[in-house]
Amino acid sequence: MRPATADIDMEQRIAVTGSTGTIGGGVARMLAGEGFPLVLPVRSPDRAQHLPESVVRQTTYADFDSSVDALAGVDTLFMVSAAEEADRVATHRTFIDAAAEAGVRHIVYTSFLGAAPDAAFLLGRDHWYTEEHIRRSGMSWTFLRDNLYLDFVPALAEDGVIRGPAGEGRLSAVAQADVARSAAAVLRSPDDHAGTAYHLTGPEAFTLAEAAATITELTPATIRFEDQTYEAAMESRAHHGAPRWLVEAWVSTYTAIARGEMADVSHDVERLTGRRPLGLRDLLAQEG
Repeated sequence: MRPATADIDMEQRIAVTGSTGTIGGGVARMLAGEGFPLVLPVRSPDRAQHLPESVVRQTTYADFDSSVDALAGVDTLFMVSAAEEADRVATHRTFIDAAAEAGVRHIVYTSFLGAAPDAAFLLGRDHWYTEEHIRRSGMSWTFLRDNLYLDFVPALAEDGVIRGPAGEGRLSAVAQADVARSAAAVLRSPDDHAGTAYHLTGPEAFTLAEAAATITELTPATIRFEDQTYEAAMESRAHHGAPRWLVEAWVSTYTAIARGEMADVSHDVERLTGRRPLGLRDLLAQEG
């Protein structure tokens, strides 16, 4: 429901990071369209959206001083996790500390469904340590623990094959649009969601073999799934020339699926948005 303009505090802005991307951009457009005053911290101002009641400020997560300036006057911060890097947690900590210094009261952070210090999905560990730093920051918080993005599942295929050591494990992938809608719902009334970790998933969990069959059925592509050993998966990705830590992270996506860490189906998207989340068939039908 669109809030009445009189109910919006024009002095307390919401900062939306990642606004040049899919999720942050979707959140920013929804909230700006409802009259919420926004701050859009961006790395490259020339790529920023120009939205009503929005202020663009240049910064990066790793720059403490410019982040303090960028978050001045912000009450609630939507923090999209940074791109993968060797020490992403340190980058996150710098930005979280800057938010606290700037007087931010509440952080809404995009975490991961299996966030844990021993998560099979190696990047899920980054999210857990980030969550811990937010908990200790003195700010109130809400975590959006989204699963692997449903939009990316077709892109797992190379040369018509999804390869990886996932076995018959299941994946409850979530559409980016549903993550954006869920985030906007929290940001409209953050106090109602303080101290809560939401699990954002799709409506069902599927094997990668089932995903390949669905993509083949509904798109012009012919896709199949090939199970691999861990060693074969590492070797088959060597041609990308990525650093070993990143290749290990890619492969750990599949081992986490095999171990069932991405299989849980949650109703939190529907609770937050009032609508059933998109499944793989829904998403492919939209794109078709």
